[in-house]
Amino acid sequence: MEPLAKRRRLSLLHNSATLPQLNGSAVASIFAEEATGKKRNVALDDDDSIAISSTSKYAGQKVAPFLAKHIPDSYAPLGNADRPKNSSEGNMSSKFCYRHRPDLKCRRKADEPSMDQLQHELESLSQNDQQGISHVWTLFSAAPAKQRQLMLQGILTQCCFPQLSYLSNNVRELIRIDFLSALPTEIGFKILCYLDTISLCKAAQVSQRWRALADDDVVWHRMCEQHIDRKCTKCGWGLPLLERKRLRASKRQIQLRATGKAITSPTTPQGNGLPAIQVNSGPSGIAYPLTPPATDGISAACNSEPIGKVAPPERPPNVTRNSSLLEPRFRPWKDVYKDRFKVGSNWKHGRYTTRIFKGHTNGVMCLQFDDHILATGSYDATIKIWDIESGKELRTLHGHTAGVRCLQFDEHKLISGSLDHCLKVWNWRTGECISTYSGHSAGIIGLHFDSMMLVSGSMDHTLRIWNFQDKQTCVLRGHEDWVNAVRVDTASRTVFSASDDCTVRLWDLDTKSTIKIYKGHVGQVQQVLPLPPEFELDDDANDGDGTSDDDAASATSTSALATISAAIAYSAHARAAVTFAEPFHAADRPLPPRYMLTGALDSTIRLWDVHTGKCIRTFFGHIEGIWALGADTLRIVSGSEDRTVKVWDARTGKCERNFTGHAGPVTCIGLSDSRICTGSEDCEVRVYSFKGPVCAPLEGGDGMKEEGQGQGPGR
Repeated sequence: MEPLAKRRRLSLLHNSATLPQLNGSAVASIFAEEATGKKRNVALDDDDSIAISSTSKYAGQKVAPFLAKHIPDSYAPLGNADRPKNSSEGNMSSKFCYRHRPDLKCRRKADEPSMDQLQHELESLSQNDQQGISHVWTLFSAAPAKQRQLMLQGILTQCCFPQLSYLSNNVRELIRIDFLSALPTEIGFKILCYLDTISLCKAAQVSQRWRALADDDVVWHRMCEQHIDRKCTKCGWGLPLLERKRLRASKRQIQLRATGKAITSPTTPQGNGLPAIQVNSGPSGIAYPLTPPATDGISAACNSEPIGKVAPPERPPNVTRNSSLLEPRFRPWKDVYKDRFKVGSNWKHGRYTTRIFKGHTNGVMCLQFDDHILATGSYDATIKIWDIESGKELRTLHGHTAGVRCLQFDEHKLISGSLDHCLKVWNWRTGECISTYSGHSAGIIGLHFDSMMLVSGSMDHTLRIWNFQDKQTCVLRGHEDWVNAVRVDTASRTVFSASDDCTVRLWDLDTKSTIKIYKGHVGQVQQVLPLPPEFELDDDANDGDGTSDDDAASATSTSALATISAAIAYSAHARAAVTFAEPFHAADRPLPPRYMLTGALDSTIRLWDVHTGKCIRTFFGHIEGIWALGADTLRIVSGSEDRTVKVWDARTGKCERNFTGHAGPVTCIGLSDSRICTGSEDCEVRVYSFKGPVCAPLEGGDGMKEEGQGQGPGR
């Protein structure tokens, strides 16, 4: 005969209850009905054996029918055989606890090894002992929650330490549930949105259910919004934007899915409601891009001669737009994040490839590039167009009679400014000069166009506004020396200008007057660059007074006076911001960009609050004057007379990376999400790519040289 302790342990092992919870009156009725049918007789003999007259068969015949008859709302068999066909209730098991509801996915399955061991030990007991233990299990299963707790409390008070230890080891595993399967999908998304990237990837390895939730677009779109094209306020990590229109294209659909609302848009098999990258797929897996029609003469001429790309084959006559072969292709947001994470990691750890473009015979003074094209202007009076992926020189634009100091291009045209006092508009795809603009009395060293307006700055100390719509021009006067750089903001109808008179001016295009003058540099200001609206600074940086750390340290002895002075300064800046905004609010115009960067020959870069006129931070590091600036929401890049290129964190003022290699002053810089492009007086253009190798090294003299991979500061 097995000892009593072993039979107690068998009773505690049973966790496969199939009967629901009852209230106290129901249990009393069971006991009363059982007493009238057959009197219970429990006796404990000297061998610790148990003799119980009632059997499990009797309990099954009496208990289950009673439950189904008297409390049908709380108890119903799992099958549908005995359920009335006209029952209006959708779920008869709705009052089960979360662990015993048959409709819940988190309902724990029986552990086969444990149940086999339980069955083996139960069969080793006598028939009377088996009946007694089974009856105890049946009574516990039929009891409601309150009575179950009383039963367990009584059992726990009779347990010795080995039995309590056994309970502790087993309960630790039993109380673990798959909460993501138990909770609604929307709440699961909400929980996963609080995880970081590494935790999400680990969660996707738990189970198929967890993988489906952790890889869903609702979670990864939130991750992309939090990190792409901005610095995360929690972790400080920022990722490049890369493709400009995809991040917010499906935001509304994903928000609806996150709240559990139905979406009628097509989705991937994984349920990803993504913006479609539409391509026209023909037979044999050939892709036919959808090309929009040309809108004007220049674009038509540009589209007629594709550069560096093979024209797609014509659409087969039997393939229509309504064909199933033309269904949009979708890309999961996790893959979008992964691509940007690779590029962001390369930026952070300094992994890049360097390619050198050679072809100009004099110093390179200006450049611009996009994903496919690089345009450079030089003192040799030429403009060169390069294929940035293959490194080939596509064509050279001839027409200027003096050095080209500034240029800018878009999909249809390229505009250049030269020391020959004129502006030229080119079709850069064909090399044709479309028109020439004259008006300045000296060389043009800065230009910028946005929408239908062009602004140019000249050595004659003036700015000229060229309106392409009404063909009108106007002159802005106020600077006392060369105007080196200009930037137009069409939305607010303002223009920024930097000059050799050591000042930066903000102009009103409606009144043709100066709104504000920014003073602080002690050298000629070479660059001015308004930062995008998405750029944000920490509150403590905004509240600063623009002084250096040494100045702050020297004032620690008079902390009270410094606090009062800071409060007064903050109040003055607040009043200045209100005064600055009043004309724009009165005219129902948006405000100019909040922040701007300036670089000067005093070897410093300054970050300004445009609205208050306050210099928020000064960047020190270059040992000679600043000639070139580039910036986005994540970083600042500067080129200097000292032949170096530096990458800065705008929020902390820290220099993150230093690039060397040019043999002359760095005169121009271009910045994208995955590349830095620099031009120098050494006649070379260097492209630092953080995507990895762009293409294989070229054979022969195509004007391009490729270097090895960089790691860490410099090469």
